[in-house]
Amino acid sequence: MKFSFVALFVLSFVGMSLAASAKPVPVLAKFNSSKPFSGERLFFVLDSLGGEGNWMEWDAKGIQDPSVAKALSSLEAKPEMVWVLSERKKPLLAALVAKGAGEVLVFYELSALDAKPEPLKLNEVMDPNVVFRDYRQVSANEFVHRDKDNLRVMVAEQRLRFAYVNPDKEPLKFDANFSTKTMVEKKALVREYMDFLKYEFSLMLRAFVQSTHGIFNWQPWHWYMAEWNSKAFIKADELEAVLSAGKAPSYFSVFRTKAVGGEMVEFRANGNGFAELVITKP
Repeated sequence: MKFSFVALFVLSFVGMSLAASAKPVPVLAKFNSSKPFSGERLFFVLDSLGGEGNWMEWDAKGIQDPSVAKALSSLEAKPEMVWVLSERKKPLLAALVAKGAGEVLVFYELSALDAKPEPLKLNEVMDPNVVFRDYRQVSANEFVHRDKDNLRVMVAEQRLRFAYVNPDKEPLKFDANFSTKTMVEKKALVREYMDFLKYEFSLMLRAFVQSTHGIFNWQPWHWYMAEWNSKAFIKADELEAVLSAGKAPSYFSVFRTKAVGGEMVEFRANGNGFAELVITKP
């Protein structure tokens, strides 16, 4: 089964050494294992340094941060997998490398995640066995996440639609009297709703972007960075117009942009536990 959107994921190290300086990046920590890490042991070690942070898988075909390229060039061999954690003053990078019959997990502390923002782009050809490796196929056009039955992807020739359902215990309250409030009260409410939508967006990124592999040119952490997402994120005046309508919308368009190839990419949430990502070809 083939369909156009994303290129085959090919782990490549070409050009990494060119991006790095001659001086290697100091190793922060190293964990050796005489045999391959089990999944449980691997994430225990990651969390031992990252705490409850969000480890994001690096995409060899995505935009490359110079700091990441420099760290990876310090490795003795091509890594099997690489993760980045950005929720700290200095980001962490973890690389899993084969060593004899076992593996070694190497940690580096990066100065910053320093790639310059680029327009969002989708790769052209998709291999579902790669992109949806964390999903199981339940029908010709539907995939369900292996660990979360409430996370699904519907595939069509011209559209990909991700949907996540997790009803909130306390649904988002909508103030039908918003238009009658003072300017100060309106600004305060807009700020509250904006903070809520930023939180919802972070949940959607974990569900939709981080559960798939190689769809976009942005690395997972780029999606969280204001210098990358601000142009497409809902603006305060747009949110105020929605609130002024006096009735709850069917959904909030949290992030919406046209990708380089003309595809529309939109993250939507209804504020009550339903969210979706829709990618539509022109």
